[in-house]
Amino acid sequence: MGVADLPLSSGETRSLVYRIGNANLVDGIDLQVPAGTLTVIMGPNGAGKSLLLRLLHGLIAPTVGQVFWGGRPLDEDLRKSQAMVLQRPVLLRRSVAANIRFVLKLRGAASSARVMEILEEVGLAAQAGQAARLLSGGEQQRLSLARALALNPHVLFLDEPSASLDPASTAAIEAIVRRAHACGTKIVFVTHDLGQARRLADDVVFLHRGRLVEHTPARQFFEDPDSEAARHYLDGRLIFS
Repeated sequence: MGVADLPLSSGETRSLVYRIGNANLVDGIDLQVPAGTLTVIMGPNGAGKSLLLRLLHGLIAPTVGQVFWGGRPLDEDLRKSQAMVLQRPVLLRRSVAANIRFVLKLRGAASSARVMEILEEVGLAAQAGQAARLLSGGEQQRLSLARALALNPHVLFLDEPSASLDPASTAAIEAIVRRAHACGTKIVFVTHDLGQARRLADDVVFLHRGRLVEHTPARQFFEDPDSEAARHYLDGRLIFS
């Protein structure tokens, strides 16, 4: 397969560094992000998980190195084929339906029927006319996911989208993520929740001190991790070096 034939959901980083002052917060990461899998990024606090996610999506520029999708250097056109959902929902101060209609207009497909179809998929059709700010935290995050998926992204980046939610809301978020993945959207998901990672991951990227320590199939990572840092992390022990 040549570069021009690579799917846009296949990513790569080369010698990726993100530096603040004299500190490399992301330190020389070479990573292949396969198409077709649900990739989970894990690691202790300060490992560089969210920074790597933002670098992969182009929200921040690397100090050194490059990010590629579909064999092409990441640019604005490629970013338009991606979407991102953060831990705290960022919504328009409009109705639930208007939040979806806004992004559909970017694709020239803002019909009322399509808006309602999308809200039905995430269980928010009954709240279509309600102000988005009046939704519960879990409902707001479902709306954020619906708005991202309305763009039909090749890649969806998720930065701990259920970190502050109750179990029922977390289950609803995970169900939406699974459906999107089953429909062909590449998912790159940051979480600190081991149970969630076990439920969702096809492959796990494990970071420590800004460095890539492991990238393995999920079963291998959870049953027989390669590194001492990952074994300590999975055992709930503190990692200092």
